[in-house]
Amino acid sequence: MDFTRNEAGALVWLTAPSLAVPGAVHGFSTRLGGVSQPPFDTLNLSFGRGDDPAKVRENFGIFCAAIGAETERMVCARQVHGDAVRTVTADDAGKGFSRVRDYEADGLITDVPDLPLVIFTADCIPVLLFDPVRRAVGACHCGWRGTALGIAARTVERMVAVYGTDPADLRCAVGPGISRCCFETDGDVPEAMRASLGAEAEPLVDDHGNGKFHVDLKGINRLWLLRAGVRPENISVSNACTAHNLDAFFSHRRMGPARGSLASVIQLVPCK
Repeated sequence: MDFTRNEAGALVWLTAPSLAVPGAVHGFSTRLGGVSQPPFDTLNLSFGRGDDPAKVRENFGIFCAAIGAETERMVCARQVHGDAVRTVTADDAGKGFSRVRDYEADGLITDVPDLPLVIFTADCIPVLLFDPVRRAVGACHCGWRGTALGIAARTVERMVAVYGTDPADLRCAVGPGISRCCFETDGDVPEAMRASLGAEAEPLVDDHGNGKFHVDLKGINRLWLLRAGVRPENISVSNACTAHNLDAFFSHRRMGPARGSLASVIQLVPCK
């Protein structure tokens, strides 16, 4: 089952079937429904692309209001294509949005309600996680380097260590990103995947015999989640390819640096 397309006026965002359970809110943005001007048009959700910060703030307000997240308390990752996972507390509220970020991490986890975790992408793979038993959430940014390092599995492991999460309870979503069809690489990418995953990586790599490969980053991140103990029925994988559909998504590979960024957000909600 693919992700659900949601609309509110011009705004369009996606939600995952695996996360459609009480206890958390989430959303994967598209580029549709914001106020930014070209080349950031229209729902740019990054302050780091050169867009008018006031418009980015307005875009976040539009998006967060639609998914039910607390805009001013958002915690945003400073992503460096690594495998570090930060445990987010109430003291981090607003970092990367209204306050300076004082950390680098490609994964964020928290058990604090009303504290949205934010991951930025424009071809890289976003993964959102929710533990409805221990009541904790996580988010990670999976570029190809982070994917090779197993950032998705590292995020699960940190939730186990910090919150006592049972991976079998986790509900996970592998969001929109560049798909196998469009992710053509040189040999360094499949070599990194094989070094981490061995023979398990082979079905997720197409070797064209000319030094070029196509790699399934979404499938590899799903594999890392399975390796970490997540049940296959609890993982949703989006079939949306950011590089294939520029009308709906920003793509670094297709658009270069003159573009906006997508955001994936998950927030624990208080118990009623």
